Amino acid sequence: MLRFDIITIFPDLFRPFVHESIIKRAHEKKKVVIHVHDLRRFSNNKHKKVDDRPFGGGPGMVMTPQPIFKAIQNIKGKRKAHVILTSPAGTPFNQRIAKRLAKQKNLIILCGHYEGIDERVRIKLVDETISIGDYVLTGGEVPAMVLVDCMTRLIPGVLGKHESLQDESFEHNLLEYPQYTRPANFRGMNVPNVLLSGHHKDIGQWRKAQALARTKKLRPDLLTS
Repeated sequence: MLRFDIITIFPDLFRPFVHESIIKRAHEKKKVVIHVHDLRRFSNNKHKKVDDRPFGGGPGMVMTPQPIFKAIQNIKGKRKAHVILTSPAGTPFNQRIAKRLAKQKNLIILCGHYEGIDERVRIKLVDETISIGDYVLTGGEVPAMVLVDCMTRLIPGVLGKHESLQDESFEHNLLEYPQYTRPANFRGMNVPNVLLSGHHKDIGQWRKAQALARTKKLRPDLLTS
C-alpha cells in the first residue's frame, strides 16, 4: 500500500479528487491511502498565516518555513517518508519517475504557493522537487493530483488488466497506437480492415507500426531519449 500525505493550504480541493473514479477504487481496495493536511493548522501565528514578504523585496509573498517544518516533522515522526515539492523549478515529471516513486511506501507532497517557499525548507526537508511542465500554475495542488493519479495507476491491482499499463502511451518510449470502437463505419469513416480481421499477429504488428509512426510525427524526442 502506498500512503500519500499532501500538505496544502487548500485541502477542500482534494475532496472530489479522492472520492471519484480510479483513486476512489484504489482507496477502497486499500492499494493507496491519501491524507490531506491543512498547512494552516501547523502555523504558530495567531491568525494562522503561512506566508510573509520576501527578504530583499520583490512582488508577492513567500511561504514561511515554520508551519512547513512543523507539518513535515509531525508526519515523519510517525513514519519515514520521501518528501516531494511541486514547483516549476523541479525535474520534469515523466513515466519513469512515476514508476520509481510508485515503489515507495510513504510519500509527502508539499504543494507550493504564492511566489514559492522559503529556500531553507527545500534545503533541509525536501528530497525531490518535481515540475509537471514549463508553465506557471496558481499553486501546487493540481500538480500534486497529477502525481497521485499517475502513481496510483501503476500500483498492481489498481487497474483491471495488467495489459492496460503495457500498451499505454510512454511505455517503451512510444505513444499509444490509435484506438477504434463500434460502429465499424461512422459517417463514412471506416475502421482499418486489419482490426476487423481477427488475426492477432497482424493486429499486433499494425499497432506497433502505428505507435512508432505516431511517435515519430508527434513526439520524435521520445525516440532519442
